[in-house]
Amino acid sequence: MDVSKDRHVVAVAEGGRDGEVRYYGEIGSDSASVRRLVHKLERPGSRLHFCYQAGPTGYGLQRSIEGLGHECAVIVPSLIPRRPGERVKTNRRDAVKLAHLFRAGELTEIWTPDEAHEAMRDLVRAREAVSGAHVEVWVDGRGGT
Repeated sequence: MDVSKDRHVVAVAEGGRDGEVRYYGEIGSDSASVRRLVHKLERPGSRLHFCYQAGPTGYGLQRSIEGLGHECAVIVPSLIPRRPGERVKTNRRDAVKLAHLFRAGELTEIWTPDEAHEAMRDLVRAREAVSGAHVEVWVDGRGGT
C-alpha cells in the first residue's frame, strides 16, 4: 500500500513466484475503509500480508490490519531498491512496486513500537522540545532569561 493522510493506494501481488502483480484501487485512510478492503481480499483459510512505507501516518494502519488477523509490515523507505534513472513517481506505481518487492522478500521491515512504547517516545520528544525551548521570563517589567 502507498499510504497518505487522506487516501491509500492498493496493489495486490498474487501468491507464488509468477503470480500477477496489479493495481487494485484507492481507499480512504479511515479504519472503516481499511476494514472493508481486508474483508474483500480475505479468502477462507488464507492469511494476507500487507506492507507500507514508514512515514507520517504512523502505526495505526499496521495495528488495524493486525487486529483483523493479518500481517502488516512497515518498510524502511530509504532501503527500497531504486533503478538508476527512475524519476517518475506516482502513488499507483509505488504501490505496485511495493507489492512486487514485498512478495520477492526485497524489502526491509522496521521494528514497530507497541502503543505503550509509542506513548513513551512521544512523551520524551515533547519533554525534549519543551526543555530545549528558549523561555523568556518577565519579572517586575524587566525581561530576562
